[in-house]
Formats: sequence, C-alpha cells, structure tokens
Amino acid sequence: MNYDEIVKLGEEARARGAFIGRVKSSVGQVVVGQERLVERIIIAFMCGGHILLEGLPGLAKTLAVRAFARSINASFSRIQFTPDLLPADLVGTRIYNPREMDFFTRRGPVFTNILLADEINRAPAKVQSALLQAMEERTVTIGEETHELPCPFMVLATQNPIEQEGTYPLPEAQVDRFFMKCLVDYPEKDEERQILARLETIDAERVTPVVGPGEILEGARLAEGIHVDETLMDYIVGLVRETRAPGDKRCARFIEFGASPRASIALLRAARTLAFMRGRGYVTPDDIREVGTDVLRHRIILTYEAEAERVKSDDAVKMIFDSVEVP
Repeated sequence: MNYDEIVKLGEEARARGAFIGRVKSSVGQVVVGQERLVERIIIAFMCGGHILLEGLPGLAKTLAVRAFARSINASFSRIQFTPDLLPADLVGTRIYNPREMDFFTRRGPVFTNILLADEINRAPAKVQSALLQAMEERTVTIGEETHELPCPFMVLATQNPIEQEGTYPLPEAQVDRFFMKCLVDYPEKDEERQILARLETIDAERVTPVVGPGEILEGARLAEGIHVDETLMDYIVGLVRETRAPGDKRCARFIEFGASPRASIALLRAARTLAFMRGRGYVTPDDIREVGTDVLRHRIILTYEAEAERVKSDDAVKMIFDSVEVP
C-alpha cells in the first residue's frame, strides 16, 4: 500500500468513524468516567470479539454495557450466573405442547446482540461449555437442532476478583476465547463527585440510540484494511512468542505458559481498530502497546513463583513489552 492510499484510507476512517464520538457521548450521559472501558467495548464489538470484565461490585460495569447497547440500538440481555444455573436457562429448551402433541423451541437469553453474563464464574462447567459454543461458533444446539445467533453477537462477562467462595474458575480454553480482559477500577475523586451530582439522571433508559449496528460493521470492514507495516507484523509476532519462550530471565521465572496464535490475531485486529478510531490509515507501535495488556493479560499463565512473589499478569506483560525492541 503506497502513501497516497494510506492517506486516503485515513480520510475515509475519519469520515466513517464519526459514530465513535457519538457513542462515547451517548454513553457518557449516564456513565461517569470509564472512558477506557467504553473504548475497549467498542473495539471488541467492531472486531466481533468478547470481553471479560473484572472489577469490584458497584463500578458501573452493568450500567456501561446496558448504556452501550442502547446507544447502538442493539438488543440486550442480562443473565445472572448462579451455581444452580442450567444450560437450558441460557440457550433455551424444547417444551412439549399437549394441545398440539408436539414440541416447540423456547429460545433463551443468549439470542441477542449483546449478552451480559454477570458473575460468569459462579456457574458450573456445563453452563460455561454451553456459552463457549455460542462465543466461538455463533450457534447453539437445542435438542437436535442447531440455531444461529443474531449478528452481531457479543458476550460481556463479569467476575469479582476477590470473592472465591462458591465460584468455578473459568477453564483456560474459555478464557482464551475472550478477545480482551479489562480491569475496572475505582473512579477518580472528581468523577465520584460527579456521580453524586448526577445521581438522578444515571439511568441507562435515558440513553438514546445514535448509531445502528450496520454502520458499526461497515466501519469494522474498513478497519480490517488499515495498513500494518511488515516490521509491525514482526513486532506483534515477537511479542506473543516472547510470552512462550521469554528471553528475559525474569519473565522466564514468572511465565509458565504463553499466549496462543489467537493472541497474535487479536492484537493485530485490536491495533487496526484503534488506529481506525484515531482516524488513521496505518497502525503505529503505540497502538499495539496501548491494547497489548488488555489482549494478553488473560492469556498468560503464571508460575507458582510469580504467585509467591505477588507478580501479576500485568507485570509480566510489561516485562514482555520492555524486553522486545520497538521497531
């Protein structure tokens, strides 16, 4: 791709990406702060990925997701995961109609554009497996029939980082299916003051749609063509391979298993989408570094030594970025 084509692509990205600002403003009507979270939700939605949200209760995770769904005029469902939840409660089931002497299919809450899986780690493995099929294949099986899910389809799952009683840790195979894992932190002092001042207006029902899913998908198709230099391709591969066989001795002590090729794909797509959102026709190393932690933190399995020394996944990811030369 030559220079003129990249410039033209950037101009088109700025024109097609005008909805980004409208969505942020719309969500900002009811959600104070959390700009990074909203931006990551937009990136994942455009890439057709799913997000795992980790944060303490009361940090507006559910409100942000609900407000985003309303701002893009998408259908939304929320399901509270509990230990007694069954796969049928999620995907639906076959019910016998004695009057017709036949069975009919009752679809579950998974048939939506945006599904909020609240406290996903409270459900047993059989429910998590049912969600895994929906996330990966965009289909669910009810009885002997396979049903396609609406397009677009996105899962935003939440989990509490401190409460472990009565929870079922997500298997690595399912965690890897999440496009990103985002950490939701406490608001700043000024933001918390704004929350109190705007308390009466904080309601997702107040959000008005500003864009349709179709326009977002058009932008996503354009983002797929954002130029990525060969040196940046090598940079992405180098980062992911460094998680598997770290050249840095500190990383080697703390990382037991590294990221799969799915991480390389996610990192490339997220960087392209971020460049599109910034109105550029090309990806920079800063784009890769900005989304890198959210893409990689849940795909790295730490050693017992790391746990003993209280080294977190984010610390390991930072070591990886520091040890790989930026092109």
